[in-house]
Amino acid sequence: MSDVVLVLNSGSSSIKFGLFELAASGPALLCNGLLDEHETTPRLVVKSPVGEDLFEKRKDGSDADSNHLFADVLAFMAKRFGEHRLRAVGHRIVHGGPDYSGPVALTDEVYARLEALTPLAPLHQPRCLEPVRTIQAIQPDLVQIACFDTAFHHSLSPPARRFAIPGRFAQRGLRRYGFHGLSFEYVAGRLAEIAPELVAKRTVIAHLGNGASLCALRDGRSIDTTMGLTPLDGLVMGTRCGTIDPGVLLYLQQHENMPVEDVQHLLYHESGLLGVSGLSADMRALLASGSVAAHEAIELFVLRASQQIAMMATTLGGLDCLVFTGGIGEHAKEIRSAIGERLGWLSVRIDAAANDAARERVSGDGDTVDVFVIPTNEELMIARHCVTALRTVKS
Repeated sequence: MSDVVLVLNSGSSSIKFGLFELAASGPALLCNGLLDEHETTPRLVVKSPVGEDLFEKRKDGSDADSNHLFADVLAFMAKRFGEHRLRAVGHRIVHGGPDYSGPVALTDEVYARLEALTPLAPLHQPRCLEPVRTIQAIQPDLVQIACFDTAFHHSLSPPARRFAIPGRFAQRGLRRYGFHGLSFEYVAGRLAEIAPELVAKRTVIAHLGNGASLCALRDGRSIDTTMGLTPLDGLVMGTRCGTIDPGVLLYLQQHENMPVEDVQHLLYHESGLLGVSGLSADMRALLASGSVAAHEAIELFVLRASQQIAMMATTLGGLDCLVFTGGIGEHAKEIRSAIGERLGWLSVRIDAAANDAARERVSGDGDTVDVFVIPTNEELMIARHCVTALRTVKS
């Protein structure tokens, strides 16, 4: 009987999951799926690694069950993969604060400490933690493991992680943490496999999606990133503002008389591509639209991404490699091309034919800066962390 781990990657209104066999060569995907709660009748879909439909169920809107179909996920896996032993559930937890720099078993104490970090990630942290309690109620003896989006950035040096505010606030944990660490860690590992000669070079990974951030790496370690204390900072995102003048927030409170809760909702849910375009938070919809507002939102997204890639290059002292990942980075060739054009002064060149074909390497032979498109895989990264954590957890 071989062991498996279930990986849960919780988003704001959906949960991606994967079941991985703990093979000798590393975690191997058995199936993956989506718990989609966008619709009035939430849906569970499970597929094979090659995309074959294995299971689908819709939750009746009148059903008061609060388990979000997790019981159905576990029941399906027990029936379909009953010859395997479920060893653990691995969770993507957005914020680990200053204490957690690697995967950790989710005890009541750990859960409470993570729950206390909710003010630093109010949109994400509750969604990440909710499945922990749900699964605990269904299978209380099952090991659950937290894997943190902030952990990869624990290598940031003091200048990169400090805010220019009095030190007493830094002592209370107000510092730059960075996010998307599981994605950056996976992509950095893939880059090392594809082009090992670039590991020691000056690299920027651009995770561009509904949430978006950059990471500057050298020797595979994060030395700077665009998100800070919370996932609001940095690039323009689907519904989040990114970097903004703090005076705007003071103005909204002092002169528009907006309560803190309304300001928070504005910054997290009504800003970014959606706020600028007034149309959609989805880059695909904006690229397909001919409206002036959609074009303005795209231009702002590209400008901010280009500016902050240059900022990462300043931290690195130059740029040798640029990697695109995330939903927009992997699929929106127009955005890659536009960013490349703006960064031409940094010797970034994107080959049009390679870019149109979404090849792995989209720079030309002999170009000064190597440019790649590398799909991310946060679920596999979480499964690998679970393997590490299980070594210290008793069966």
